[in-house]
Amino acid sequence: MCGYCTTLKRELARREVPFEDVNIFTNREAAETVRAANGGDELVPTVRVGETFLPNPSVEEVLAVLEE
Repeated sequence: MCGYCTTLKRELARREVPFEDVNIFTNREAAETVRAANGGDELVPTVRVGETFLPNPSVEEVLAVLEE
């Protein structure tokens, strides 16, 4: 398991921010979406908030986009 993913999920859960955990290594469509958002790279975690993609964000970055 990705350490960055684990940390982000733990922090989002601690702050009671709902999220959907999608494994790009078992979900081909999700992998294609992540590659398209990251110049061909399968960068994880990549967080999607609406139409905004955040590559390897901190919980603060996710919260800032949610507040917009």
